Amino acid sequence: MSPSSTPTPVDPARIAQLTEREETAFKAARQKSLALGQRAQRHSPGGVPSSFQDSPPFPIFIDRGQGSSVWDADGHEYVDFHNGFGVNVVGHGHPKIVEAVSRRIAQGSHFAQPGEDFIVVAEELANRFGLPQWRFTNSGTESTLDAIRLARAYTGREGIMKIEATYHGHHDSLMVSVEPNPDKMGPASAPNSVPQSEGIPGAVVELVTVVPFNDLAAAEAGFERHPGEIACIIVEPAMMNVGIVIPETGYLEGLKELAHRHGALLVFDEVKTGVTLAPGGATDRFGVTPDIVCLAKAIGGGLPCGAVGGREEIMALISAGRVSQMGTFNANALTMAASRVTLTEILTPLAYAHFDALSEILQGGLDQVISDHELPFHVITMGARGGLTYRAQRVRNYRDYLETDKSMAYLSWLFQSNRGVLMAPGAEENWTISVQHSEGDVQRFVDNFATLARELRS
Repeated sequence: MSPSSTPTPVDPARIAQLTEREETAFKAARQKSLALGQRAQRHSPGGVPSSFQDSPPFPIFIDRGQGSSVWDADGHEYVDFHNGFGVNVVGHGHPKIVEAVSRRIAQGSHFAQPGEDFIVVAEELANRFGLPQWRFTNSGTESTLDAIRLARAYTGREGIMKIEATYHGHHDSLMVSVEPNPDKMGPASAPNSVPQSEGIPGAVVELVTVVPFNDLAAAEAGFERHPGEIACIIVEPAMMNVGIVIPETGYLEGLKELAHRHGALLVFDEVKTGVTLAPGGATDRFGVTPDIVCLAKAIGGGLPCGAVGGREEIMALISAGRVSQMGTFNANALTMAASRVTLTEILTPLAYAHFDALSEILQGGLDQVISDHELPFHVITMGARGGLTYRAQRVRNYRDYLETDKSMAYLSWLFQSNRGVLMAPGAEENWTISVQHSEGDVQRFVDNFATLARELRS
């Protein structure tokens, strides 16, 4: 935003008016998706495979993808800014992925025995993230589960510290204070530990100390309230569940020093940031190496994947048989073939230069629109990731995020959908671009936003 522009509020009545219009158009154009969703509800809760996909007005059923685009069941083409919640930084149907997976499946996709590809992938991850030892999983949930188990075994402690509003997967240990209701979240300096859903034992919730992001004093106080009890602090080095919240200068370094001083480990959940912000993810971009890092999503080239890496002495607990880490599909041949080509042939320095070039178009174009129309929004771009947040000031933590305009986020999602850009649903308005996206693809997003801005102010 230029120094001369002053953001002014957007009329809620205008937002409501445009939302009603866009929602009506959305529903009318996607009758097959609507019918498929109704059919799916007969045998699946909410008519979706994952609750994250259950979004208003109703889920868009996708038929196929190619390059930077996807097509829905009604035949509409979209530039894909969703990219499977950040999985498809390689895009859809990348020739190198197609060739590797086709060759591999013809030779057998699963053996529950190691193959050479998994060694190459482990070597590549060690080089990118600066941690020497790796084990593989099949999802981000499994990666964070293994990380917590390792931290508890290594320290001999059971307590965990996590950041308010971060999502680390759907296992009980970390389903605590994931975007808690404001009436339950407690004081900002020492948030309550709130179960994400029913079915989580209270004894598990009590083991979790919750602190705000970007607040070292609160983390220090959390350790002091539970001396000798906390095994680790797990953190997304850039929060990705409430838009994008970047760490303040010195914050990640401070967390590492603080954890070690109190005998705990620092765990980075890089399921979303890993290999998307930089070759070595946020670890690389921010220059802080944790004790354990959790990966998934983008490292698998579109296939189910996950990995957990750590310091030699921590991962040695697995070799010694003190910590169990196993899974029938861990490092299966099909996923490792896709991961190997993703890391060694697709996500090269040229790919990251491409992400940076496209991010410049998005950042510059969206900033200009925001300035021209004096909108109370801001934009953050980093590598393949980025997002619009409907608040004039930067968000530092979850409680800042609660001040964002959720109605505006929903309108923007509808508006982009109706004009050929698919975003991940939800107020966080977080996008992922791929190596197959073009300047024209990202310019479409900017142009759609400019049209919306004009209508908001008309």
